[in-house]
Amino acid sequence: MRIERFCDIDRRTLLMRGTNTPQVSAAVAPIVSDVAARGDAALLDYTERFDGVRPEPLEVPKAEWEAALSRIDPALREAMETAAKNIRAYHARQVRQGFKMGGDGVYMGQIITPIERVGLYIPGGTAAYPSTVFMNAIPAKLAGCSEIVMVSPPAKDGSIPDAILAAALLAGVTRVFRCGGAQAVAALAYGTGSVPKVDKIVGPGNAYVAEAKRQVFGRVAIDMIAGPSEILVLADETAKPEWVAADLLSQAEHDRMATAVLVTVSHDLALAVSDEVERQLCTLPREAIARASIEANGRIIVADTLEEALEAANELAPEHLELCTADPAELLPKVKNAGSVFMGNCCPESLGDYLAGPNHTLPTSGTARFSSALGVDDFIKRIQYTHYTQEALAAVAPKIAAFARAEGLEAHARAALIREAVQ
Repeated sequence: MRIERFCDIDRRTLLMRGTNTPQVSAAVAPIVSDVAARGDAALLDYTERFDGVRPEPLEVPKAEWEAALSRIDPALREAMETAAKNIRAYHARQVRQGFKMGGDGVYMGQIITPIERVGLYIPGGTAAYPSTVFMNAIPAKLAGCSEIVMVSPPAKDGSIPDAILAAALLAGVTRVFRCGGAQAVAALAYGTGSVPKVDKIVGPGNAYVAEAKRQVFGRVAIDMIAGPSEILVLADETAKPEWVAADLLSQAEHDRMATAVLVTVSHDLALAVSDEVERQLCTLPREAIARASIEANGRIIVADTLEEALEAANELAPEHLELCTADPAELLPKVKNAGSVFMGNCCPESLGDYLAGPNHTLPTSGTARFSSALGVDDFIKRIQYTHYTQEALAAVAPKIAAFARAEGLEAHARAALIREAVQ
């Protein structure tokens, strides 16, 4: 991995970029419009074209979910049940209640209501992610969503991996469909003969999935435009090179476009991690993917102080931030931009991916500067309400009229005043 000093870096290069390109946009647009126009026929055509199978029926029967759960390895099932329990406990703390306030003829408040029907996109292809089913479905279930519709790309035999179907059953998913890519996003946004139209689409995917979500936004809500996975390890001399290298590679193996960065105050650690990354790369089953990621997007930045290292981390606004230092709790209040923070040398990012409880659907490409991890709030709506008696309105009507007339809106003013003038 290349090693640079923070003071020598062009600060503009610290900004992680998104994945949309004109070519991706141009490829996705006709798929979205075709699925919107032709429904199931188009969805099946694109699934056959891109996944090599024409799955009929598109929907996976519940009996297949139950069979999948019975087939998975007992150790995996135990791990999944533990993860579901932890994720549910963490996100239950996020459930909010409405409120009511007022007095003297006035009351107002807010009610919390779930989004009725949500769509979950669960990636397939080079890897299957049952953990993503939990991270997306469990918050939706806690929010009270009545329908949780999942789509995922099928294998060439039309099947969905057992672990994905088992996770859907354990997490409370309502329906599962065998489709992926931009066409599946379009199906959720517009509805087809088989796939119901949803109100919001959540979940990660490749550049085409992300672009499809961008293009259907407005017709439906979306969680975020997710880019390739990222990790930034901020480390001092207490960090172990072997551990840091393993954590960097845990993200690099996701995707050739993934980003893995070490920021450290120790030049010796920087050299040791660079050597260790190369040693571990050679032993990875997904070496080709991880190596491409490290060569294109891996970097080691040497800072003079921990304050300077934090400055670099906050500018990068990484999806995952590991604080591998002697006292991570001291640094945490100074973290301004990060999707999820992992504290200490014994808290690898993979702990958060699978088991700890906090969500792993996180802002990427620097968007942690203004957005947050997926949570229960992503599956609710806040409806506000107001009530005034006639006497209470009369007391404030002149003030309403003053505001309205200052903005040149006489009808607004009269709407407030007429209730006193005309009984």
